[in-house]
Amino acid sequence: MPHSTDHLPHPAPTPARRRDVSDLFSGGRLTAIPRRAARREQLLVHLTETFFAVDREYTEPEVNDALRTVHEDCSALRRYLITAGLLTRTRDGRSYRRSTTTR
Repeated sequence: MPHSTDHLPHPAPTPARRRDVSDLFSGGRLTAIPRRAARREQLLVHLTETFFAVDREYTEPEVNDALRTVHEDCSALRRYLITAGLLTRTRDGRSYRRSTTTR
């Protein structure tokens, strides 16, 4: 009978295996928003952990101001954070929160 490893759990990514995002920055500014989804996800997680506390609400101008410190296209970064589920937004768009789900 052939042996299959499909039933075994895959190892979780470890911090040592996770690529650093520092190469995406120059002088504290983001040089470009990565096109590759996996690399962009790493950046978004970094931005979320850097700028947004877990138990705090933010206004859209506060989110924009924080993101603008690293890149001019704060609206694109904000949309990516929402789409990735890292930030949540109220229906009226007035309030943002860091997601409580872990990755």
